[in-house]
Amino acid sequence: MKKALLFIIASVCYLNTLKAHDHEVTGVIMDADNNVPIASASIRILENGRGILTDRKGRFSINMTNYGESIKVAVSFTGYQTDTLTLCRTLDFYTIRLKQTTGKLDDVVVSTDGKTPVKENPAAIVIVSPKKIDQALQSNIMDVLVKNVPGLNAVKTGPNISKPFIRGLGYNRVLTLYDGIRQEGQQWGDEHGIEIDPYGVQKAEVIKGPASLIYGSDALAGVISMTPFMLKEQNGRIHGRLVSEYQQNSGLIGNGIRLYSSTRGWYWLASGSYRMAKNYQNRVDKRVYNTNFRETSATFSVGRHSALGTSSLNFTLFNDLQGIPDGSRDSLTRKFTKQVFEGQDDDIKKRPEVPSSALNSYRLSPLHQQIQHYRIYSNNHYRLGRGILDAFLAWQQNIRQEYSHPTAINQPGMYVRLNTFNYGVKYDLSAWSHTELAFGANGMQQYNKNKDATDFPIPDYRLWDAGVFVFNKWRYNKFSVSGGVRYDYRNMNGDPLYTLTNTNTGFDQKVKRGTPQASQLFKSFHTNFNGMSFSLGGTYAINDHISLKANIGRGYRAPNITELASNGLDPGAHIIYIGNMNSKPEFSFQQDLGMELDYPSISASVSAFNNHVSNYIYLTELSDGDNPPVDAQGNKTFQYKQAAAHLYGLEISATVRPVSWKGFSWLNSLVLTYGINTSPLYEGKGTQGRYLPYIPPGAWLSNMTQVIALRSALLPTINFMAEIDYKGPQNRYLGLYNTETATASYTLINISAGASVQYNRHQRMDLQLGINNLFNTLYQSNMSRLKYFEYFNSSPTNQYGIYAPGRNICIKIIFPFG
Repeated sequence: MKKALLFIIASVCYLNTLKAHDHEVTGVIMDADNNVPIASASIRILENGRGILTDRKGRFSINMTNYGESIKVAVSFTGYQTDTLTLCRTLDFYTIRLKQTTGKLDDVVVSTDGKTPVKENPAAIVIVSPKKIDQALQSNIMDVLVKNVPGLNAVKTGPNISKPFIRGLGYNRVLTLYDGIRQEGQQWGDEHGIEIDPYGVQKAEVIKGPASLIYGSDALAGVISMTPFMLKEQNGRIHGRLVSEYQQNSGLIGNGIRLYSSTRGWYWLASGSYRMAKNYQNRVDKRVYNTNFRETSATFSVGRHSALGTSSLNFTLFNDLQGIPDGSRDSLTRKFTKQVFEGQDDDIKKRPEVPSSALNSYRLSPLHQQIQHYRIYSNNHYRLGRGILDAFLAWQQNIRQEYSHPTAINQPGMYVRLNTFNYGVKYDLSAWSHTELAFGANGMQQYNKNKDATDFPIPDYRLWDAGVFVFNKWRYNKFSVSGGVRYDYRNMNGDPLYTLTNTNTGFDQKVKRGTPQASQLFKSFHTNFNGMSFSLGGTYAINDHISLKANIGRGYRAPNITELASNGLDPGAHIIYIGNMNSKPEFSFQQDLGMELDYPSISASVSAFNNHVSNYIYLTELSDGDNPPVDAQGNKTFQYKQAAAHLYGLEISATVRPVSWKGFSWLNSLVLTYGINTSPLYEGKGTQGRYLPYIPPGAWLSNMTQVIALRSALLPTINFMAEIDYKGPQNRYLGLYNTETATASYTLINISAGASVQYNRHQRMDLQLGINNLFNTLYQSNMSRLKYFEYFNSSPTNQYGIYAPGRNICIKIIFPFG
């Protein structure tokens, strides 16, 4: 009897121990105004990124196994302010109330360390939410981000080619990430965009300035981090989503499909998209020749998640066939012309006109480019000891072919293949004594090779890059201080390259060393770069609504291959590049001051920056006097030089959403950016060298949105938007050798309307209809390369270069299912 009693007591104790170890925290999420439960709200565990959704009654349950005594979560739902809170074992049930909002962002986790709320981060950061991306009616994903992030701009070569610029700095100074992996795809080129499926991006984070130490060289101006779709349902059913859009101006047709399924152990995802467009049009140029494109993307992911962490294996491909505009046209009729001969036989002033059938066609001309990007990567995220271990491995290949020979349409003018192997590891220690510490290392290996081409702007080269960093964050009461330091080392080795003119074709071709009569285009080189970067900043919460921010940061960027060793024509850019083997790394020293205000009826932010860049690399046109030399096709020659640069500016945004006026929001943003070359050579020279190129003018954006909740089971909500997009004149331009010209101000009016259709109990179809450039305004942006595609000194219309798209009617449908 005694043994039986002892056995029962021991069993009860053991069961209680198991229960304590396997404790579950439950709760409900409700609307703060009316206490209505919110179904399908997201609860994301910040330390590992895993998430769950609430059920139809707004309820949730989280198993605390392997999570210690508490976990920090972010709770979000479209149309509501995100909340962050700590769930503890000591409390079994939580009631969480979310406040509605149509103004501020609906996420909090950013890419500086992976888990800091925006309001506690001293860096200037903007998050573009899934809702903003879904409602956008732009032609590519970068333009979507530009529309939603003050201080972010893009150098454009038509509707589908946008290269990001942050606060006046672009190209290799802006680091683009996809799912935490740096995007490596010949970023130095003007004439192609970001190789990412626009329908596969769920949200994006833009860090402005050198405040991110995790990624190393090329984050000098900032980071654009794009996050693909993240699975939330874990019911084992197959879910999906269809996206379809049409844009009238270019005839753009886009369709995308996503299928996915997840259980508590495994998940998989497959998606694909196809987009095509004709040449865009405006009321002066009519249809702009060679701006059409065809784009295909596909993704497949499989992963395993558990209480200890997650692992995933991912495959992506991107294939873009894109026209290469050159702007050649008849001097009198101003109609576009096309190249039909080669070399000295091609007189740009005597080219034949492009027929209307070719202008109004989805079929690409023989002169086009093909960009292919393949990626295989694995992300791993696990609890290890007292912290969280993140590790990734990635391989990506970028192939770029430019077909620039009208007499040999299957012969690429440029054909380069870039293979990149990326690796990284980061360890986040659990918080102790108000402190969170993270450290890690990452880097990459690259090999770039010229294939069967006729032009060789860059040599074959090999690159090895590595960096280590430590990042620390300290919180106490109303203060939050964060900072860190990083060291980077890069080794680059260039191979010699020999060319010989093919007597049959008349084109140059790559040959082996020792070939008789061969010319050496590139010599071998070996060079090393290294640099330290750091950031230190803090935030102070004056109260629950107002916080102050300050940050200083030093960024580092090693010169890229074109800046070092280029020596030839890039046929797509229509520029002959000459490198500078004496180039030194760029270093920036930037100071940021900011204030954020968040009340129920208004939210606002102010951010001022001051940035000094040493060894700033820039292009200068080679000249033998007043008339710079050009070849028969109008290609100019530019060489890279270095000087000090100074950039500074101000960003102000405010969103008004009266508590008494449900669903209404009025957003305003004002951006001012200035950039000067501080070299003594250009002291007092003004537009003749003093100002930096591609500095955006002052801009004001005003956007009014009204969301109306209807008492309809079929049509629960509708929305309306009206927007004024004003760009000021840009008279502070780089006019040296006519690199840039003055740009007049312009104002665009955009409108849209949308609706959610409840087609079954749990799912809604979203419809969005909009008109961009409602009044068909004729304008040019100083950030458009097409503005400078002009070969004549006089025009019968007194209009020069190519103008931006005119009125564009857009429709977009998002249909989830499963």
